[in-house]
Amino acid sequence: MQESYYVIFIKRAGKEEAMQKQIHGGDIYSSHYQMDFSTSISPLGVPDTVRKAYLEAVLTLHQYPDVECRELRQALSEHYSVPKDWLICSSGAAELIYAIAFAKRPRTALLLEPSFSEYETAVRLSGCQDVRFYTCREETGFLVGTDLLEMITDDLDIFFLCNPNNPTGVLVPQELMLEIVLRCKQKNVLLVLDECYVGLLRQPKQVTMLRQIGGNENLFLINAFTKMYAMPSLRLGFGISSDTVFLEKVRDLLQPWNVSGPAQACGIAALQDPGYVRRVRICVREEMTYLRETFDRIGITWYGSEGNFMFFKGPEDLFSRCGREGILIRDCSSYRGLGPGFFRVAAKTRRENEKLCGILENIYHENHRRGKPED
Repeated sequence: MQESYYVIFIKRAGKEEAMQKQIHGGDIYSSHYQMDFSTSISPLGVPDTVRKAYLEAVLTLHQYPDVECRELRQALSEHYSVPKDWLICSSGAAELIYAIAFAKRPRTALLLEPSFSEYETAVRLSGCQDVRFYTCREETGFLVGTDLLEMITDDLDIFFLCNPNNPTGVLVPQELMLEIVLRCKQKNVLLVLDECYVGLLRQPKQVTMLRQIGGNENLFLINAFTKMYAMPSLRLGFGISSDTVFLEKVRDLLQPWNVSGPAQACGIAALQDPGYVRRVRICVREEMTYLRETFDRIGITWYGSEGNFMFFKGPEDLFSRCGREGILIRDCSSYRGLGPGFFRVAAKTRRENEKLCGILENIYHENHRRGKPED
């Protein structure tokens, strides 16, 4: 059995290969925030079915969890209509990102910028020396163009792609996405497609590449229960791939019992509550419409913003000014390809969104009175 990526990471800690600590949203512990808009999870909170399953799972804390996640993988198999042996469960999607990188050990990797920072950290820690970037530019609305296809070459090993992208919320056009999948297959490039936000879209079935999995061993889908079911603290993710040999290689890199018993129980319960999913999508659609219209009225420049979050440009001191009002937003200046003045906020309940927009409007009006640039 090969070493887990945790062991490899420890061996490299303190050396040049180790990456600088990344900055993420959700840090409600460093200050006294009243509302957290920095993490893009379901505005409806944890489903009642999941809360009940969690409380029942407490009675089994004296037992080891199923190391193979049999019932959870069976539930996922039925939910997504894929064979059970195409599924792997993990402690959040991030764990899979690292395990895939270490299982592949790519010499060359392709990433978008800006995008989720853990992709770059994972491939660099796995030993990749040639990391290439496709730049999504502000002047084009951070869109992904057909010129991306030219970067999927014969010498490329792996391509991490998030759709819709994080933090911009920009969707890759469906026709282009299909071309990317085909191109990666033709060039024997492993396409790791992060679809953690797809379930929150208005028409997720028209965006997901799930139907392209069969017969394509170069496509690996990543998803999680975090966003849709508001379960970030339980750490529950999963992957889908028809390459069962590579899946086993990834599985060997994970620690045993990596998914707790309560997390497995909650995942099964979540999949049995389709009514909750429908309510979330309706809520997200209504609240994103409210945020877009209000941002336009205030005069806030925003981009993409599919899924359940708004990506926008504002005053460079907006993070601290919102913080003083008890509001935590995501400062996106730490993303590769972005600088100061870019932010992301999640769509929450109407009451919370009105509170956020009221604060933003006051800040923008104050800047206008003082003659300061708003972005």
